[in-house]
Amino acid sequence: TQSTPPPNTDGGGLANAIVGSVLLVGLATFVGTPIGILAGVYLAEYGQKGWLANLTRFINDILLSAPSIVIGLFVYALVVAKMGHFSGWAGVFALALLQIPIVIRTTENMLKLVPNALREAAFALGTPKWKMVLSITLKASIAGIVTGVLLGVARIAGETAPLLFTALSNQFFTMNMGQPVANLPVTIYKFAMSPFAQWQSLAWAGVFLITLAVLGLNILARTIFSNK
Repeated sequence: TQSTPPPNTDGGGLANAIVGSVLLVGLATFVGTPIGILAGVYLAEYGQKGWLANLTRFINDILLSAPSIVIGLFVYALVVAKMGHFSGWAGVFALALLQIPIVIRTTENMLKLVPNALREAAFALGTPKWKMVLSITLKASIAGIVTGVLLGVARIAGETAPLLFTALSNQFFTMNMGQPVANLPVTIYKFAMSPFAQWQSLAWAGVFLITLAVLGLNILARTIFSNK
């Protein structure tokens, strides 16, 4: 089923791009969030010193400062070139690489804000460290960690450069992640640069949808955690 319209034709819309963006961002968040939280917990609770912790922080700093197009080219060389074609999975990999360092840094910083007195009290009661981390430090910093995850989602939701080299785009509706997948950022880029009035209107509609989605996520998070 064709969703994005050909030039100078009536009809068509952004359904395939919306679904594709939800798939890419959702899967990247599903992959990147646990990895980021686990790495952040390790750095804050277990890896204050040592070569592995220092190496992890160094790599994380590089990923945080790397332009998104560099990440896209890296995934292109590592995945797309070897597979021989663009795919949604390559796009998920690229977006996850952009989100993971944000979650790591936020998780580590939020856990470091938890007073050591809470940890010492738990140890004094004979609580194992893993249980202390799960029941006390993570619970105390959950609002900040979720905020970091939402910041990561907000960043990858509008990224165009890495998707140009990985997921590319698709004029047709598809949920097959092994093929090129339509997405809002690339569709907006392509339609906004076109000379066709209908495509330009759809580009503005896509910009509005992304802005509304990111705003809605932030309002939802603030509403949920303001009551806790």
